[in-house]
Amino acid sequence: MRIIAGRFGSRRIVAPEGPDTRPTLDMTRESLFNMLQGSVQGARVLDLFAGSGALGLEALSRGAEFAVFCDASGEAVRAVKRNLESLGAQDEARVLKGDYAVLLERLGAAGERFDLVFIDPPYAAQTEPILRQTLRSGVMAEQGLIVYERDAHRELVLPDGLALRRSRVYGRTALDFIGHSQGEQT
Repeated sequence: MRIIAGRFGSRRIVAPEGPDTRPTLDMTRESLFNMLQGSVQGARVLDLFAGSGALGLEALSRGAEFAVFCDASGEAVRAVKRNLESLGAQDEARVLKGDYAVLLERLGAAGERFDLVFIDPPYAAQTEPILRQTLRSGVMAEQGLIVYERDAHRELVLPDGLALRRSRVYGRTALDFIGHSQGEQT
């Protein structure tokens, strides 16, 4: 696996071992960041269910200001830390281990706000509870955007307060771009 573009372009990153990690394919990641275009430069990024950290690392490579990586897996947390170290980006990021709901509440209570929130949970996860918790925590900036990666065959269920801006399907993977329901279109 590698970083696609930006200052870390073509650099290899490691992924955690085991069946619980499903890294976003390079082609899908490239398409995702092409759609985001100007939304990344200077952004504060939250990478939930980070795995290898590929999405947050790609954002840092393309000019994001800071990234917070969250995962419940110790193996994933070690992989993200190792990737940050190999890229020399430790000062631009923080890595947190724990349950996503607990971490969201902690980040929200601390007043942390993010312009981009990448959510890439296990494909079996229900979308609505994760999105509801993300919204309720208050971590998404007023004009923030959630990019949710899910199995294209599973239904996207949005809680009140969030609206789908666009969706793209790449084989088995769907990428949903979600904003506040009263927010601007992206």
